[in-house]
Amino acid sequence: MLPPGKYFTDGNFAATEGALYGGCRFFAGYPITPSSEILERMSRRLPEVGGHFIEMEDEIASIAAIIGASNGGLKSMTATSGPGFSLMQENIGLGMITETPTVIIDEMRAGPSTGIPTRVGQGDVMQTRWGSHGDLAPITYSPNSVQESFDLTILAFNSAEIYRQPVIIASDQVIGHLSEILTVGNPEEYEVIQRLTRKKANGNHNTFSYSDDFIPMFVPGTGFRGNVDSLTHDEMGYPSNDASVEREMLEHLLGKIKRNETKIIRFEEYMTDDAKVIVVAYGITSRSAKKAVKNARDEGLKVGLFRPITLWPFPEGRIVELAEKTRKFIVPEINYGQYSHPVREFSRRETEEIHFPPGAIPDFKIILREIERSFT
Repeated sequence: MLPPGKYFTDGNFAATEGALYGGCRFFAGYPITPSSEILERMSRRLPEVGGHFIEMEDEIASIAAIIGASNGGLKSMTATSGPGFSLMQENIGLGMITETPTVIIDEMRAGPSTGIPTRVGQGDVMQTRWGSHGDLAPITYSPNSVQESFDLTILAFNSAEIYRQPVIIASDQVIGHLSEILTVGNPEEYEVIQRLTRKKANGNHNTFSYSDDFIPMFVPGTGFRGNVDSLTHDEMGYPSNDASVEREMLEHLLGKIKRNETKIIRFEEYMTDDAKVIVVAYGITSRSAKKAVKNARDEGLKVGLFRPITLWPFPEGRIVELAEKTRKFIVPEINYGQYSHPVREFSRRETEEIHFPPGAIPDFKIILREIERSFT
């Protein structure tokens, strides 16, 4: 493990070390800007801690490999960016239906398609929620600092284990390449959920449980006979064409997240107690937004900042509470309107979008001008 102390480093370094602290012992990936440094560092660091690294032929193979490794008993991760994340969508659904804990870092860059590979974007936000087909309940975290790149990667591994599903970290190019202070504590200071597996047994056993939010996995070769299938399946893991089984399975997959939203959802607020206008921003945009809010406060304007750290599940409850005393929301994003949609839907308040084209860090002055217009 990285020795305790302070390091001047970047977000990709921090995410890699956070993964190791979180117990990652298998990484499969394919180089892609701007996340390639994670792959490169994992190739050196995993062998040092007894883990395994493999460079795959593409992103489809990468996510298939980490799903397989996780079912084999290893905490597993991959890292990519927009184009690669698009290729992973079908197998993200596979990880969901087979309840396989994995972590996927999607370092967002300018798009669509190849876009500007070396510049920032936030165009994958809706894809992290709705990209894979079918009814899913993803968990997506959004860091806005090097420190959070470390801390949230540990949290992502914990959430993956607790809820038995892929967990996504929607970082961005600036956060990945930004250099600032990372503080690493003693290993015992961090809560790390270990892989819970069932004791050795013989015979057929249920692979899943639809009556419990969590059931320990079994490791092949330890006496269990089970079935892991991508088709709609019963608790034994065997395929079924019965609509009632589909209902039971989906209500479990969606319900285990819905019932635990208050434990999963994290956010940060700044000056929201008396705010009549609230800016909602995440990732690197939240840093520009906070500066704009500070300047507006200096002008005497009652404005606050709400920063979702958990993008999905959406922090509906808190947005509804804020809407009761707020007349307007402003949502700046490095895209042409994605997270603004759930803000508008659940707040039922006027919601102003600020569209920053991918490729540059948002200018706080543009956000400040929109705040000022809201009070005229």
